[in-house]
Amino acid sequence: MKADKTIELRILKIILWIYIILCLVIAGLNYGYASQASPEVAAFITWFWHFYENWIKMAFIILGSFLTLRIIGASKRTTMRKRNLTGFIIAALVVHIISPLLLNNTELYFFTMPLPWTTTPLQLLDPGSSFYLSRLPVWGITGISAALVFYVCFSVIVTIGTLLFGRRWQCSTLCLFNGFASEVFAPAFPLVGKKKKAGSRGLRVFSVLRWIFLFMALFFTLYWILYLLGVSLPGNIETIGKIELYKYLSAELLMAMFFWVAFIGRGYCYYCPLGTVLGLLGKIVGQKIITNNTKCIECGQCNDVCPMSIDIKNRAKDGKSVKELRCVGCGHCVDICPTMTLSYSTNFIELISKI
Repeated sequence: MKADKTIELRILKIILWIYIILCLVIAGLNYGYASQASPEVAAFITWFWHFYENWIKMAFIILGSFLTLRIIGASKRTTMRKRNLTGFIIAALVVHIISPLLLNNTELYFFTMPLPWTTTPLQLLDPGSSFYLSRLPVWGITGISAALVFYVCFSVIVTIGTLLFGRRWQCSTLCLFNGFASEVFAPAFPLVGKKKKAGSRGLRVFSVLRWIFLFMALFFTLYWILYLLGVSLPGNIETIGKIELYKYLSAELLMAMFFWVAFIGRGYCYYCPLGTVLGLLGKIVGQKIITNNTKCIECGQCNDVCPMSIDIKNRAKDGKSVKELRCVGCGHCVDICPTMTLSYSTNFIELISKI
């Protein structure tokens, strides 16, 4: 059995390596080489990019989820993690397979991260933006309208779900940027070296980065909103768009993958601007980890499995709820607790549990 798990873990790591390498290669070709290539080569790069982002990613999510559950082991409680993986599989089927086929648009994944994470939808509202002009020949007016409707619907689903279920709804069920990888490939992190925890100094750095990236995201969002309203603004709108793109490629996409290789899967989640906003909403709706369902024996397993380096044990030993902004609601601590004293909750969850 142990040998089987070793093989399965090795396969999971190989899949993650393939995913990272393909992502870097395709992103480099798409953002760097495609504009200089012949029309035929550029068209192939675009096609393969979309095929990779939709069909290959979907296959990796399903296979990775299966392997992760096998590695965790059927003898352990995996209720929360099974819900996470089920949610990501359903989200991926809708975003990467079903919706693209129905709407004839293979780039809908661009529109699955609500404001302020990206201003792509706002750019699509401006007929003069480079993004709009590049998509118009491909999608047409109807396709652009469909993409915007899809974005609005997805944003409403994320917002309402967060108001009911806290940050868990997006970060551990729907997020197809970093959240899915953090759960689907959880046993494989880090790809190099041993598992690491963020120390007090690291947490302080991440705390500063959290607010810096939120400020930048809000700046880009406000800039585009004012621009669309016709307000005269300093700077060039195309330059602003390029700066945001470079921020995404370097500080988000590349850094997320660096964390997968050298740190943990949730590294980017420490300073994701959307995650910060949803964390603040989570506080409003009473998101917490209840710690007094039975009795804490101070084994520390909850702290060991928490991907966000939250000190759950010291709260649990006193029976105090954990109300932490950076909690993504993954439920790893809930599943691992040997005395079943932990549970994830919000005001809404508590309400329906009483019915």
